[in-house]
Amino acid sequence: MAEQADDLGIPMKARPSPATTVLPRVADLLRPGAVPARTPGPPQEPTEQSVGSHGHEVDRRTLIIGEGISLSGEVTSCDRLIVEGTIEAKLEKCQHVIISETGVFNGNASTENADVRGRFQGELVVHKRLLIRAGGHVSGTITYSEIEIESGGKISGVIEEAGPANVVPSLLPIRA
Repeated sequence: MAEQADDLGIPMKARPSPATTVLPRVADLLRPGAVPARTPGPPQEPTEQSVGSHGHEVDRRTLIIGEGISLSGEVTSCDRLIVEGTIEAKLEKCQHVIISETGVFNGNASTENADVRGRFQGELVVHKRLLIRAGGHVSGTITYSEIEIESGGKISGVIEEAGPANVVPSLLPIRA
């Protein structure tokens, strides 16, 4: 069965388009109301915890500082902080801090995990894992339990590992 393209007058054969899954960009997933792409399958009912008061799917206790936004203050508790703009703050009791490429955080932060693609300057305490991505820069007084720095990531200042003093376990003899 042949059809003609509307504007070009070119005969075209109608073909069924293959099913493809387009994965969203990470930045799009971080936006409020973003729905992650799913592979085809039975629809899932939203849970009471995943639906906000207006019926939109949201992550609870997530604070997003959007690109071009500046915020100054104190954040006393959140599950996830996403910084795409600029924040100057004291942050306590946060599970995850994510600083995007355009994000800047100045101040003090205490978090379980941090993922830095932008800039952090100040005092940072990461109780679990600090990940500094390529292009990310962390400076100031940094305390962490586990750290990973990608090629191109930078860290400077007073840096120390959290937990008990750095004890070197007894060395075993080397065998040839």
